[in-house]
Amino acid sequence: AQPPPSAAEPLEAEPGGPYEAVAPHWFYCSVTEARERWVPFSAQDSQRLEEAHGAGRAQDDVVVPTSGGRYDVHLRARRRVAVYWEEEEAEVRRCTWFYKGDKDNKFIPYSESFSEELEEAYMIAVTLGEWKKKLESPNREVIILHNPKLMVHYHPLASSDDWVSTPTEQGRPRTVKRGVENIPVEIPSGEPLQIDHLVFVVHGIGPACDIRFRSIVQCVNDFRNVSLSMLQSHFRKAQEQQQVGRVEFLPVNWHSSLHSTGVDVDLERITLPSINRLRHFINDTILDVFFYNSPTYCQTIVDTVASEMNRLHRLFLQRNPRFSGGVSIAGHSLGSLILFDLLTNQKADPEEEEHSAQGSRTTSSMGGVEEVKEILKKLELSEYCDVFEKEKMDRQALFLCTEKNLKEMGIPLGPRMKILHYISSKTEMKVCFLHGLCSCHHIPSHSSPLTQGPLSLSIPLPQVSANYPQLNYKPSIFFAFGSPIGMFLTVRGVKRIDPSYSLPTCKGFFNIFHPVGTRGRAALPGAGAAGALATVPSRAQFDPVAYRIEPMIVPELEFEPMLLPHHKGRKRMHLELKEGLTRMSVDLKNNLLGSLRVAWQSFTRAPAPALEAASSEAEPEAATEKQPDMKPEEPPAAVKEEPPPINVGRLNGGNRIDYVLQEKPIESFNEYLFALQGHLCYWESEDTVLLVLKEIYQTQGITLDQPLPGSQ
Repeated sequence: AQPPPSAAEPLEAEPGGPYEAVAPHWFYCSVTEARERWVPFSAQDSQRLEEAHGAGRAQDDVVVPTSGGRYDVHLRARRRVAVYWEEEEAEVRRCTWFYKGDKDNKFIPYSESFSEELEEAYMIAVTLGEWKKKLESPNREVIILHNPKLMVHYHPLASSDDWVSTPTEQGRPRTVKRGVENIPVEIPSGEPLQIDHLVFVVHGIGPACDIRFRSIVQCVNDFRNVSLSMLQSHFRKAQEQQQVGRVEFLPVNWHSSLHSTGVDVDLERITLPSINRLRHFINDTILDVFFYNSPTYCQTIVDTVASEMNRLHRLFLQRNPRFSGGVSIAGHSLGSLILFDLLTNQKADPEEEEHSAQGSRTTSSMGGVEEVKEILKKLELSEYCDVFEKEKMDRQALFLCTEKNLKEMGIPLGPRMKILHYISSKTEMKVCFLHGLCSCHHIPSHSSPLTQGPLSLSIPLPQVSANYPQLNYKPSIFFAFGSPIGMFLTVRGVKRIDPSYSLPTCKGFFNIFHPVGTRGRAALPGAGAAGALATVPSRAQFDPVAYRIEPMIVPELEFEPMLLPHHKGRKRMHLELKEGLTRMSVDLKNNLLGSLRVAWQSFTRAPAPALEAASSEAEPEAATEKQPDMKPEEPPAAVKEEPPPINVGRLNGGNRIDYVLQEKPIESFNEYLFALQGHLCYWESEDTVLLVLKEIYQTQGITLDQPLPGSQ
């Protein structure tokens, strides 16, 4: 028997073999940091492009929407153009033949014209059995077709002249493949055509949004991809029943507009030459916080954000005329503060304001005329209740009263002074008495007294004034990721948010931040109306920029944020281990203390002659001896009791506002090391995405396939 041929002696193919045309697939060229990478379109988009190409429409300037409608492909020019944001156009190819690159071993498609030459040579070789075909590309690169399974590509290493060796003798041969099915590339199936909800995402400081210094567009792409994965795994039943399509996330960029005003040139002129890179990084990122507190640039930022969201909303409706879903907004870091200020200054419809006020008066136990009567009783002025009831005075009207109004009602001087003093003392704590009072930008830049009622309340708020644009829609939910809203409100002089306050046009508000890690406990959602305290160990939050909101609404109570359940339906393993060890140590401590208590009581017990006392005295003694044995059984009974619900006001429709992510195992080692990463982790967080999807689809009456343990 003859030995098998080596690789240097390729197998000869039999002549007259069947030829099958190659199936093309469409790719586009993505350029990142001067590196080209060819990315396949989804199977759905490639089929649309091929249908348009096969119908002869490539001769016309036909535009084919791809990537869920976020990019258009101009078929004749072979260009891929972004629809909603500015981005460099990308080259598009109809690919059939590929060769392996020399840097990252990724397969690179040949040009369409040279691929046709290769396909023609392959067809002749297969049909006639004439292999070892040699073709030369326009770049003097040589491709040799040895047989259907062995085709190689040679790159010339030297310039072309008569004294160098032939290209086949130079360089290492590269593998050539025919058809996309023969190369290792993952081709996505495509996105659902049905769009159920639209979410605008506003970035924070600087042009980079994550630890890899990627743009807001790239980070939102990751967030969208995670959402598609979560829909398939947690809303499968609704997808099968065609109740759920997908949620579209669109980025909103304001940084480029701010820094195109010429401020960078002014900063460059005054920037010191030392530590050049650090200073430029600060100018491009950290200074955005100061820009937002500047009268000039704050107006630029809010105008840009509002106009960009309105533009995106109009463009989206033009391209999706059948869309009937709602709109929500999400902000990261400083972007959440910008959105909060915008929402605080939106104007609700008069009917909605009246309906909301009526609902507040009828449903709130602290509102209405009855509350005014309670206030008068506290001030020992009950005899004037009939006067206020006759004038239909509720709490809001009372706080708007001036001394002149009270005098016209016939209230004597003494009671007037009591009432005015009460109003002034409560107004200092009342933050959101009027819609604009919660926002800093209604206050003039100089610290002038704010007149509210009969007295001038000196509230030093050194803040800027801005004219807030109105949005063309009413957001359903506002999601804040790693948000400093609470800190900024405190710095502006806000001590408390009124529980009855809600955003004028947005009924939902979720403040999501990165993990608690061993002080205090985190509240598990669903354990009671507002969440029971779990024995999950917690450290300080890793995200150094995030702050809570709920303590500003209920400052008299101490309670932990809601712990987001893991997307796989359990706590992370290291948290379960921590919880088990903590419970074990608590039980051990209780048992040890109980034993010591019994020993001490037996040591200090009365001597033996005391047993001759009356039996009436022995019974209490026996009770005291049995008491230590009963104490260890008391805590379990107390644990089973449901904690009283925590009222966190109307800012999120009566539901909890602060939500905390579970830390990853590696993050539990050093919270300082992962502080920056904790602030930038939200884009690829499955738990964050799942909460967003769950709350969005709950507004449509659609729930998860299986409720997560501990979820509301």
